[in-house]
Amino acid sequence: MKRPVLYFSFRSPYSWLTIHRLRQAVPDAADALDWLPYWDPDERTDLSLKERQAEFHYQPMSRAKHLYLLMDTKRIAQSLGLSMAWPIDVDCWWERPHLAYLAARRQGRAMEFYDAAITARWGRGDDISTTDVLARVAAEAGMDPQIALGAVDDDDIRAESVDCLVRAYEDDVFGIPYLKWGRHRFWGYDRLAAFLAAWRGPDLAPADVPVLPAYDRDTAGGCG
Repeated sequence: MKRPVLYFSFRSPYSWLTIHRLRQAVPDAADALDWLPYWDPDERTDLSLKERQAEFHYQPMSRAKHLYLLMDTKRIAQSLGLSMAWPIDVDCWWERPHLAYLAARRQGRAMEFYDAAITARWGRGDDISTTDVLARVAAEAGMDPQIALGAVDDDDIRAESVDCLVRAYEDDVFGIPYLKWGRHRFWGYDRLAAFLAAWRGPDLAPADVPVLPAYDRDTAGGCG
């Protein structure tokens, strides 16, 4: 079958936590899976999606679910020995960090950018869509900050970003994190063990990757 696909988002704490565990279980995860960013599209991207007869499946969560997510992800982070600073950001322009990731990937700095962005967002609680923070993230990743900041104005990268969201639409992605391998689909933090068992076999899936009980039947440790 084709290589497994990992849909991730800098917005989602469950994406961060799942990838943390994935990389512990699969040290070569950066090369073994296809990483595709997923984010709330702006007007320009949304128009391009409609032109491709695609749409964005994710629906905004309620305040009650948001509060539960905050409690749940802090609990998981503590169990993994991770510090977490919940970002206070409003109306983020999510194209900025996700298209900057695509620009970093072209320069061979994808994981360096990913790690720097995660540290900024979940380690320091920064708004990674702002100019100053994104420029610092790019510099920490070893790339030219102006290339990262200019990614949203690069027509070629814009087209690549639309391809990512169209593929997500075709793969029925409705929340993040989302792992796909062949006909197998896994949504959420607590589906990581099932993914590893399907991909690498039950004997190869690490026993310490937990399958957590889902308190909310509408979410499997995933969000948008």
